[in-house]
Amino acid sequence: MTLGRRLAAEALGTALLLATVIGSGIMGERLAAGNVAIALLANSIATGAALYALILVFAPVSGAHFNPAVTVVATLNKQIGNRDAIAYVGAQLLGAFAGVAAAHAMFGEPLFFASQHERTGAAQWWAEGVATFGLLVVILGSARQSLPAVAAAVGAYITAAYWFTASTSFANPAVTLARAASDTFAGIRPVDAPAFVLAQMAGALAAVAAMRWLAPPGNADGDVR
Repeated sequence: MTLGRRLAAEALGTALLLATVIGSGIMGERLAAGNVAIALLANSIATGAALYALILVFAPVSGAHFNPAVTVVATLNKQIGNRDAIAYVGAQLLGAFAGVAAAHAMFGEPLFFASQHERTGAAQWWAEGVATFGLLVVILGSARQSLPAVAAAVGAYITAAYWFTASTSFANPAVTLARAASDTFAGIRPVDAPAFVLAQMAGALAAVAAMRWLAPPGNADGDVR
């Protein structure tokens, strides 16, 4: 695939992922009548299901990273070049904000408005590190399986991580930054986003170290999805 097609796939896939995260959060909150648990359930199921579908569709084109942390790990594992990685991250960020705008437009909200949802503190940062560590472990550990197995593993893990982490598992720097532009159920205050991103990248790097010891590369098909 040409770089242009791969970048388009990353942008479109990330946009659809953010449209799902933000849109299902808005819909869940509106229908749950104040029941946060029901809203989170709707948000998590929609996100996990969308990830499964989007990975199946876009992995053959771009690898379906949709996540700068995944792209950084792929770069460290020499599965993508540095220049392509920078372009991937740019496409993911553009796609993420486009997805936020698309979701807001569907629900009659302003295209962008800064979130007031406070998410900060050591417990939240640790949760983001754990969430991203687990996500990358799942991706790296399942990469030797079939594409449907990888898609299912990632979708299932993210659905679960919404519930077992204090931060509800953003686990994605592009998602984090874009959600700062949404004052909805899934939002995060812009001032809180940088610490989340740092925790996510630390978790991703820890996952690389762990999986290089647990499952050294050599027999994998070379694709991080």
